[in-house]
Amino acid sequence: MSTKEATKPHVVGGWSAYHKLTPEDQKVFNEAMKGFVGVKYTPQSVSTQVVAGMNYRFKCIASMPPSEVEWEAIVEIFRPLNGAPYITGIIRL
Repeated sequence: MSTKEATKPHVVGGWSAYHKLTPEDQKVFNEAMKGFVGVKYTPQSVSTQVVAGMNYRFKCIASMPPSEVEWEAIVEIFRPLNGAPYITGIIRL
């Protein structure tokens, strides 16, 4: 994906193409996952949707330490206009 595609403006209600995380995306992920225990999720890319706030779909590599088994998952997070982001769903791929 080109840089031009990654910087296209968001369409309200539409999902962006998956792209590399920005520092802001990483901050949202970290804040929503704070205190989450069990499976470790490492985001690889993200897709966003503008709503009354922002929906995020983080494509992640998931693992359950100390096991070396890994799988892919989508971690869905909502960041409201006011307040902290939170997990709305996790889908194992």
